[in-house]
Amino acid sequence: MKPIFKASNPISRDDVLAWDLKDPLAGMRDRFALPENTIYLDGNSLGALPKATAQRVSRVVKQEWGEDLIRSWNKHDWMGLPQRCGAKIAGLIGAAAHEVVVADSTSINLFKLLAAALRLRPDRRVILSDTGNFPTDLYVAQGLIELLDKGHELRLVAPGEISEAINEDVAVVMLTQTDYRSGRIHNMAEITAGAHGAGALMLWDLAHSAGAFPVDLRGCGVDFAVGCGYKYLNGGPGAPAFLFVAEDLQKEVRPPLSGWMGHEAPFLFDPDYRPAEGIARNLCGTPAILSLSALDEGLDVMRDAGMAAIRHKSVQMTDLFIALVDQNCADFGFRLLSPRDPELRGSQIAFSHEQGYPIMAALIDRGVIGDFRAPDILRFGFAPLYLRFADVWDAVDILREIMTRKSWDQPQFHKRMAVT
Repeated sequence: MKPIFKASNPISRDDVLAWDLKDPLAGMRDRFALPENTIYLDGNSLGALPKATAQRVSRVVKQEWGEDLIRSWNKHDWMGLPQRCGAKIAGLIGAAAHEVVVADSTSINLFKLLAAALRLRPDRRVILSDTGNFPTDLYVAQGLIELLDKGHELRLVAPGEISEAINEDVAVVMLTQTDYRSGRIHNMAEITAGAHGAGALMLWDLAHSAGAFPVDLRGCGVDFAVGCGYKYLNGGPGAPAFLFVAEDLQKEVRPPLSGWMGHEAPFLFDPDYRPAEGIARNLCGTPAILSLSALDEGLDVMRDAGMAAIRHKSVQMTDLFIALVDQNCADFGFRLLSPRDPELRGSQIAFSHEQGYPIMAALIDRGVIGDFRAPDILRFGFAPLYLRFADVWDAVDILREIMTRKSWDQPQFHKRMAVT
């Protein structure tokens, strides 16, 4: 797919405002609590707060917990929340409702499924991933290898060399679909087919994919997947994560963390573990009801909008952002790291600059909130549900002003914060 904008056709603010008037998702913005004078371009790290979430959590705290107390496990079906949320996520990632459950964190879910995959390929010793994968995924794999102590190897290759590196030694290919820095997307169908052709299993991390663009796990024949709830799904800080296990593998998977919620009959309190049927065996401890309730509300907003409409607007917004930086900031030393072809990127744009950290700090000071990734990357996430095209224009205009005046070069902007 070619970019929408051409360098030979300058874009005006009136053009951008006209897009907002025609935007079919414009009304979704009213469903979020957004601070005034803020352009929020960090939804790829933490989604904005849906207005309904505060009301839902308050109700859960005051009524379900405060009044109904422990009866709420039955009266309000707290026990079913992991599966209900999982079913809603399934509709966003091309899975069946019974193939997804919400539980734990992305890292813990990755550990569980990676261990299950290695058990299913006992004669193979290689976990294959790429050098650009999110570090925590690699750390989890390293820790599991050390724990098992059976000679497994984490083999890393360049992102473009994955397909060629899959061979008969590989037990499981573990990749993040959308690169957390550049937004580049792996070809899920092609790589999954390559893994299966070599007899390996496929595990995808959808942290920067779920809710950003349509994913087709079933159509691509994916075995396992994980993802988080606090980015594009707007579940709140530290929201529970989700995991996917393909239907035909669910009976074969024996979770390494065999907690009581994954037992076939938790309230028989049997001292011997027997895994539950289906996706439920991948549960472990007691569900985090407050966090699950918040995520549940965020998922309703996503479902009402529809992934096709979200993706269409995402492509428009990311193309617009690139075009405006090209048009207004070409002389300031920015280098685009994200693919120009929108089919090859998610819903984020990354630029590198040798002064990336103070520039981002100056932007945040002006109310344009993105984030920084070492060593020199300015990263901007585009959440179409609550962003306007005018926000994209204004963000680049503020960036141009900061660069023109060199206002980023002040001591307070060079001081590194604990979280970047």
